[in-house]
Amino acid sequence: MVEFAGVRLEPERIVGFLRQEMQLRPICQQMIYRQIIHLAAQERNLEVSPDEIQDAANQLRYSLRIERAADTLNWLSEQMMTVEDWEMGLRDRLLTQKLKESLFARDVERVFAESRLDFDRVDLYRLRVPYQPLCQELFYQIEEGEISFYEAAHLYDVDEQRRLRCGYEGRLHRWNFAPEVAAAIFGEAPGQVLGPFASNQGYDLLMSTHFLFAELNDETRNTILDRLFHEWLEGELNYLLHSQINST
Repeated sequence: MVEFAGVRLEPERIVGFLRQEMQLRPICQQMIYRQIIHLAAQERNLEVSPDEIQDAANQLRYSLRIERAADTLNWLSEQMMTVEDWEMGLRDRLLTQKLKESLFARDVERVFAESRLDFDRVDLYRLRVPYQPLCQELFYQIEEGEISFYEAAHLYDVDEQRRLRCGYEGRLHRWNFAPEVAAAIFGEAPGQVLGPFASNQGYDLLMSTHFLFAELNDETRNTILDRLFHEWLEGELNYLLHSQINST
Protein backbone atom coordinates (compact mmCIF):
# COMPACT_ATOMS: atom_id res chain seq x y z
CA MET A 1 0.00 0.00 0.00
CA VAL A 2 1.30 3.45 -0.98
CA GLU A 3 -0.07 6.66 0.49
CA PHE A 4 0.24 9.95 -1.37
CA ALA A 5 -1.32 13.23 -0.20
CA GLY A 6 -3.55 11.29 2.15
CA VAL A 7 -4.80 8.98 -0.61
CA ARG A 8 -4.09 5.27 -0.36
CA LEU A 9 -3.10 3.56 -3.58
CA GLU A 10 -3.20 -0.21 -3.80
CA PRO A 11 -0.40 -1.96 -5.72
CA GLU A 12 -2.96 -3.27 -8.22
CA ARG A 13 -4.05 0.29 -9.06
CA ILE A 14 -0.45 1.39 -9.52
CA VAL A 15 0.32 -1.54 -11.81
CA GLY A 16 -2.90 -0.93 -13.74
CA PHE A 17 -2.04 2.74 -14.21
CA LEU A 18 1.47 1.91 -15.41
CA ARG A 19 0.03 -0.60 -17.86
CA GLN A 20 -2.46 1.93 -19.24
CA GLU A 21 0.30 4.51 -19.63
CA MET A 22 2.50 1.93 -21.39
CA GLN A 23 5.12 2.32 -18.66
CA LEU A 24 4.87 -1.16 -17.14
CA ARG A 25 7.12 -2.89 -19.66
CA PRO A 26 10.07 -0.46 -19.36
CA ILE A 27 9.85 -0.55 -15.57
CA CYS A 28 9.82 -4.36 -15.57
CA GLN A 29 12.79 -4.24 -17.93
CA GLN A 30 14.69 -1.97 -15.54
CA MET A 31 13.91 -4.33 -12.67
CA ILE A 32 15.30 -7.30 -14.59
CA TYR A 33 18.35 -5.23 -15.54
CA ARG A 34 18.95 -4.69 -11.84
CA GLN A 35 18.77 -8.42 -11.18
CA ILE A 36 21.27 -9.04 -13.97
CA ILE A 37 23.60 -6.41 -12.51
CA HIS A 38 23.40 -7.88 -9.01
CA LEU A 39 24.16 -11.39 -10.28
CA ALA A 40 27.08 -10.25 -12.45
CA ALA A 41 28.52 -8.17 -9.60
CA GLN A 42 28.23 -11.11 -7.23
CA GLU A 43 30.04 -13.38 -9.70
CA ARG A 44 32.88 -10.85 -9.83
CA ASN A 45 32.97 -10.28 -6.06
CA LEU A 46 32.13 -6.60 -6.46
CA GLU A 47 30.85 -4.86 -3.35
CA VAL A 48 29.98 -1.36 -2.16
CA SER A 49 31.21 -0.34 1.27
CA PRO A 50 29.22 1.71 3.81
CA ASP A 51 31.79 4.50 3.45
CA GLU A 52 31.21 4.64 -0.31
CA ILE A 53 27.45 4.90 0.25
CA GLN A 54 27.99 7.67 2.80
CA ASP A 55 30.25 9.59 0.42
CA ALA A 56 27.64 9.32 -2.35
CA ALA A 57 24.92 10.48 0.05
CA ASN A 58 27.02 13.47 1.08
CA GLN A 59 27.66 14.42 -2.54
CA LEU A 60 23.95 14.23 -3.35
CA ARG A 61 23.03 16.32 -0.32
CA TYR A 62 25.62 18.89 -1.35
CA SER A 63 24.25 19.05 -4.90
CA LEU A 64 20.73 19.54 -3.51
CA ARG A 65 21.97 22.08 -0.93
CA ILE A 66 20.66 19.97 1.93
CA GLU A 67 22.74 20.53 5.04
CA ARG A 68 20.80 19.42 8.12
CA ALA A 69 19.73 15.88 8.95
CA ALA A 70 16.15 17.09 9.46
CA ASP A 71 16.13 18.59 5.97
CA THR A 72 17.38 15.28 4.58
CA LEU A 73 14.52 13.42 6.24
CA ASN A 74 12.00 15.95 4.92
CA TRP A 75 13.40 15.56 1.42
CA LEU A 76 13.20 11.78 1.66
CA SER A 77 9.60 12.04 2.85
CA GLU A 78 8.76 14.21 -0.17
CA GLN A 79 10.30 11.54 -2.41
CA MET A 80 8.25 8.87 -0.59
CA MET A 81 11.46 7.11 0.42
CA THR A 82 12.93 5.80 3.65
CA VAL A 83 16.58 6.11 4.59
CA GLU A 84 16.95 2.43 3.74
CA ASP A 85 15.40 2.97 0.29
CA TRP A 86 17.81 5.81 -0.36
CA GLU A 87 20.86 3.83 0.71
CA MET A 88 19.80 0.86 -1.41
CA GLY A 89 19.38 3.12 -4.43
CA LEU A 90 22.81 4.66 -3.89
CA ARG A 91 24.31 1.21 -3.47
CA ASP A 92 22.78 0.03 -6.74
CA ARG A 93 24.12 3.04 -8.65
CA LEU A 94 27.61 2.57 -7.20
CA LEU A 95 27.52 -1.16 -7.90
CA THR A 96 26.43 -0.50 -11.49
CA GLN A 97 29.38 1.85 -11.99
CA LYS A 98 31.80 -0.71 -10.55
CA LEU A 99 30.42 -3.37 -12.87
CA LYS A 100 30.76 -1.07 -15.89
CA GLU A 101 34.41 -0.50 -15.02
CA SER A 102 35.04 -4.18 -14.39
CA LEU A 103 33.50 -5.27 -17.67
CA PHE A 104 34.56 -2.58 -20.10
CA ALA A 105 37.24 -0.21 -18.78
CA ARG A 106 39.89 -2.06 -20.78
CA ASP A 107 37.88 -1.61 -24.00
CA VAL A 108 37.40 2.16 -23.88
CA GLU A 109 40.58 3.18 -25.73
CA ARG A 110 40.03 0.56 -28.45
CA VAL A 111 36.42 1.62 -29.04
CA PHE A 112 37.43 5.27 -29.16
CA ALA A 113 40.19 4.57 -31.68
CA GLU A 114 37.86 2.50 -33.89
CA SER A 115 34.99 5.00 -33.91
CA ARG A 116 36.57 8.33 -33.05
CA LEU A 117 34.46 10.31 -35.51
CA ASP A 118 31.27 9.12 -33.81
CA PHE A 119 32.22 11.13 -30.75
CA ASP A 120 32.48 14.46 -32.55
CA ARG A 121 29.80 16.83 -31.27
CA VAL A 122 28.11 19.96 -32.54
CA ASP A 123 26.03 22.76 -31.08
CA LEU A 124 23.08 22.62 -33.43
CA TYR A 125 20.13 24.82 -34.31
CA ARG A 126 17.14 23.32 -36.11
CA LEU A 127 14.21 24.95 -37.92
CA ARG A 128 11.46 22.47 -38.75
CA VAL A 129 8.36 23.33 -40.77
CA PRO A 130 5.63 21.05 -42.20
CA TYR A 131 6.06 21.83 -45.92
CA GLN A 132 9.03 21.67 -48.28
CA PRO A 133 8.15 24.87 -50.21
CA LEU A 134 7.98 26.87 -46.97
CA CYS A 135 11.29 25.41 -45.85
CA GLN A 136 12.91 26.31 -49.17
CA GLU A 137 11.49 29.84 -49.04
CA LEU A 138 12.84 30.37 -45.52
CA PHE A 139 16.23 29.11 -46.69
CA TYR A 140 16.28 31.76 -49.43
CA GLN A 141 15.15 34.51 -47.04
CA ILE A 142 17.88 33.62 -44.55
CA GLU A 143 20.50 33.48 -47.31
CA GLU A 144 19.40 36.90 -48.58
CA GLY A 145 19.51 38.40 -45.10
CA GLU A 146 15.79 39.15 -45.02
CA ILE A 147 15.44 37.24 -41.75
CA SER A 148 17.91 35.57 -39.42
CA PHE A 149 17.89 31.85 -38.74
CA TYR A 150 17.03 32.57 -35.09
CA GLU A 151 14.09 34.81 -36.01
CA ALA A 152 12.75 32.28 -38.49
CA ALA A 153 12.99 29.47 -35.94
CA HIS A 154 11.26 31.61 -33.32
CA LEU A 155 8.40 32.38 -35.70
CA TYR A 156 7.92 29.22 -37.77
CA ASP A 157 9.27 26.12 -36.03
CA VAL A 158 6.59 23.48 -35.42
CA ASP A 159 7.96 22.70 -31.94
CA GLU A 160 6.94 25.20 -29.26
CA GLN A 161 9.93 24.57 -26.98
CA ARG A 162 12.38 24.94 -29.84
CA ARG A 163 10.64 28.16 -30.91
CA LEU A 164 11.29 29.55 -27.42
CA ARG A 165 14.97 28.58 -27.82
CA CYS A 166 15.11 30.22 -31.27
CA GLY A 167 15.87 26.83 -32.79
CA TYR A 168 18.53 25.55 -30.40
CA GLU A 169 18.42 21.75 -30.50
CA GLY A 170 21.33 21.00 -28.21
CA ARG A 171 24.85 19.58 -28.22
CA LEU A 172 24.61 16.41 -30.30
CA HIS A 173 26.95 13.61 -31.34
CA ARG A 174 27.60 12.68 -34.93
CA TRP A 175 25.72 9.40 -34.38
CA ASN A 176 22.51 11.35 -33.68
CA PHE A 177 22.19 12.09 -37.41
CA ALA A 178 21.67 10.06 -40.55
CA PRO A 179 25.03 9.60 -42.33
CA GLU A 180 24.26 12.05 -45.15
CA VAL A 181 23.07 14.71 -42.70
CA ALA A 182 26.12 14.22 -40.47
CA ALA A 183 28.40 14.56 -43.49
CA ALA A 184 26.71 17.84 -44.45
CA ILE A 185 26.86 19.28 -40.92
CA PHE A 186 30.46 18.38 -40.19
CA GLY A 187 31.57 19.19 -43.73
CA GLU A 188 30.62 22.87 -43.53
CA ALA A 189 31.92 25.73 -41.44
CA PRO A 190 29.84 26.87 -38.45
CA GLY A 191 27.14 29.38 -39.33
CA GLN A 192 26.22 27.85 -42.70
CA VAL A 193 22.51 27.15 -43.19
CA LEU A 194 21.95 23.63 -44.51
CA GLY A 195 18.91 21.97 -46.01
CA PRO A 196 16.10 21.41 -46.55
CA PHE A 197 16.32 17.88 -45.13
CA ALA A 198 13.20 15.71 -45.12
CA SER A 199 12.26 14.09 -41.80
CA ASN A 200 9.31 12.13 -40.45
CA GLN A 201 7.94 15.31 -38.84
CA GLY A 202 8.52 17.77 -41.67
CA TYR A 203 11.39 19.57 -43.37
CA ASP A 204 14.46 20.90 -41.59
CA LEU A 205 16.99 23.66 -41.95
CA LEU A 206 20.08 23.13 -39.82
CA MET A 207 22.84 25.41 -38.62
CA SER A 208 25.86 24.60 -36.48
CA THR A 209 27.53 27.19 -34.28
CA HIS A 210 30.39 25.23 -32.75
CA PHE A 211 32.16 21.91 -33.25
CA LEU A 212 33.70 19.88 -30.45
CA PHE A 213 35.96 17.31 -32.04
CA ALA A 214 36.45 14.04 -30.21
CA GLU A 215 39.00 13.61 -27.46
CA LEU A 216 39.20 10.85 -24.90
CA ASN A 217 38.30 12.86 -21.81
CA ASP A 218 36.21 11.77 -18.82
CA GLU A 219 32.94 12.63 -20.54
CA THR A 220 33.76 10.61 -23.66
CA ARG A 221 35.03 7.73 -21.55
CA ASN A 222 31.78 7.63 -19.59
CA THR A 223 29.76 7.78 -22.81
CA ILE A 224 31.65 4.78 -24.20
CA LEU A 225 31.24 2.86 -20.95
CA ASP A 226 27.50 3.59 -20.94
CA ARG A 227 27.07 2.42 -24.53
CA LEU A 228 29.02 -0.80 -24.02
CA PHE A 229 27.21 -1.52 -20.77
CA HIS A 230 23.77 -0.89 -22.27
CA GLU A 231 24.55 -3.20 -25.20
CA TRP A 232 25.72 -5.86 -22.73
CA LEU A 233 22.57 -5.49 -20.63
CA GLU A 234 20.34 -5.85 -23.68
CA GLY A 235 22.26 -8.95 -24.72
CA GLU A 236 21.91 -10.49 -21.26
CA LEU A 237 18.19 -9.72 -21.20
CA ASN A 238 17.65 -11.25 -24.65
CA TYR A 239 19.59 -14.35 -23.61
CA LEU A 240 17.45 -14.65 -20.50
CA LEU A 241 14.22 -14.29 -22.49
CA HIS A 242 15.27 -16.83 -25.12
CA SER A 243 16.37 -19.26 -22.41
CA GLN A 244 12.95 -19.02 -20.78
CA ILE A 245 11.17 -19.52 -24.11
CA ASN A 246 13.28 -22.56 -24.97
CA SER A 247 12.70 -24.11 -21.55
CA THR A 248 8.90 -24.01 -21.90
